[in-house]
Amino acid sequence: QVQLVESGGGLVQAGGSLRLSCGASGIIFGIRAMGWYRQAPGKQRELVAIITSTGTTNYAHSVKGRFTISRDDAKNTVYLQMNGLKPEDTAIYYCNADVQSRRGWGTFWGQGTQVTVSS
Repeated sequence: QVQLVESGGGLVQAGGSLRLSCGASGIIFGIRAMGWYRQAPGKQRELVAIITSTGTTNYAHSVKGRFTISRDDAKNTVYLQMNGLKPEDTAIYYCNADVQSRRGWGTFWGQGTQVTVSS
């Protein structure tokens, strides 16, 4: 069974930084795209950033220039470096990955980590 586990969330003042990590565990044969999504109270879950297996990245307009997504395939881990945080970045952040396991390809989600930015 594949599991994604996030870490690195917390409370930070506006203008501060946080680094989120998400590691995939289990019997894994391959990982394609990995991404970060977020969901603020009363809002729908939205894409924050995504990185393909070849390193191509894509960001939501609201985080471009402030957030950086990266991955370490040796560790099956994806990171999200968040700089210049704003109160509107407050949300639960979820990681997501397309993983090949014994059951074939599937999309998996982490349990989420809370990010709170105070003004």
